[in-house]
Amino acid sequence: MSISSTAIFRTLAPAALAFALAAPAAGQEAEEKKPFSVSGTAAFVTDYRFRGVSQSDNSVAVQAGMTVSHESGLYAGFWSSSLAGWGTFGGPNVELDLFAGYAFDLGAVGIDTGFTVFTYPGGADTTTFVELYVKASGTIGPVGLTGGIFYAPKQTPLGNWSNHPESAIGDKEDNLYLSGDFTYGIKGTPITAKAHIGYSNGNPGLGPNGTSIAPTGSYADWLIGADVAVGPLTLGFAYVDTSISDTSDDWFRLQPNFSKVSNGKPISNAQFVFSVTAAF
Repeated sequence: MSISSTAIFRTLAPAALAFALAAPAAGQEAEEKKPFSVSGTAAFVTDYRFRGVSQSDNSVAVQAGMTVSHESGLYAGFWSSSLAGWGTFGGPNVELDLFAGYAFDLGAVGIDTGFTVFTYPGGADTTTFVELYVKASGTIGPVGLTGGIFYAPKQTPLGNWSNHPESAIGDKEDNLYLSGDFTYGIKGTPITAKAHIGYSNGNPGLGPNGTSIAPTGSYADWLIGADVAVGPLTLGFAYVDTSISDTSDDWFRLQPNFSKVSNGKPISNAQFVFSVTAAF
């Protein structure tokens, strides 16, 4: 653009200034409209609890995950955690979950449906299993609500291979998990209160290699706690527990696999869990 003429400059300068001011916004808008986006997390937890049951022998775990999302709502990714042989189940030291799904809005409700493939690299054979899920989320005032249905079709890794009277080598079982999650952001603070309740219904054993995700057949789990945003980090605190009693026949039948190695403490008993998570 030539600005040798004062008249032309005075005519175009306001438009040029407006364009210059708008350019970052336009660039940001273009960036927001990229078809693909990548997000991830890295975390340190004092105990890896999966549906209330420790997968790290009531000890610390390191976790990380990444998701690639498309503007259409399709997404795929992975999540992993260090383990301690699934408590004392004799498994590997790593869990790697692969997932894919589709998220969309149905009015004021967000729907998320997909599947997860649970794998345990370096572990025993007959451990990988698949689970399908559907989740619905929304808000009521300041409260966030999420309900989920998770269903694993009949598979050998979920079979009843314990010493339960109904067990049989090669058995295949399915598993149903229902969950409800609640969040409440405390106004004027970086604190978000959270709560969770879940119900598992599956086989009453440990599977061929400790892979049952409802080891006592059916039980409930719950959590109450809070997350605090501190710069790029989220500090989490939660009290986790299950309905699995360490005086029940089910619990005794699963010994010694269902107790911490060092002191025999049940890996399904109440526990305070702390976490530090970084998201990008």
